[in-house]
Amino acid sequence: MEMPSFHPIGFVRSPYAKRMDAPHQPTVVAGTESGAVVEATLELDAALPETVLRDLAGFDRIWLVFLFHLSEGWAPLVQPPRGPKGKRGVLATRSPHRPNPIGLSCVELVAVEGRTLRLRGVDLLDGTPVLDIKPYVPYADAFPQARAGWIDAVDAATGVHSAPGPKKPRRATK
Repeated sequence: MEMPSFHPIGFVRSPYAKRMDAPHQPTVVAGTESGAVVEATLELDAALPETVLRDLAGFDRIWLVFLFHLSEGWAPLVQPPRGPKGKRGVLATRSPHRPNPIGLSCVELVAVEGRTLRLRGVDLLDGTPVLDIKPYVPYADAFPQARAGWIDAVDAATGVHSAPGPKKPRRATK
């Protein structure tokens, strides 16, 4: 079977230059310089017709499928930033160091302005290549009663939106 090749449909422009600058998750902004959810943009690749964005403006949230483009290598076991010390299987974490460096992030769609999407609640670095966009559909994408494995115990001990805290203050770049 021939494997498909992928090309970015666009690139994120965000205030985050380094991994330690960005939130660990889109909704967890504790530890960043502002402590607030920031705005970013996604610029659609010029090779795509603008019509691919038709009807997207009616959605409050979208999924971004992206590449961890600065990730270097991976390991089968990783130490998550939250919870007790101890390595976990990489596929049971949200580590950027994965066998295939692909990420998924649900962000707020603020506006569609021509070939540019204005986004809020982004945890992606500036220049992150986006492979695809999918609309967030609440009845299909939200499962509030779902178990979250080992993360449930961490949340019970530290709070759902707890962050590990940076070793030194993270800051949004201007």
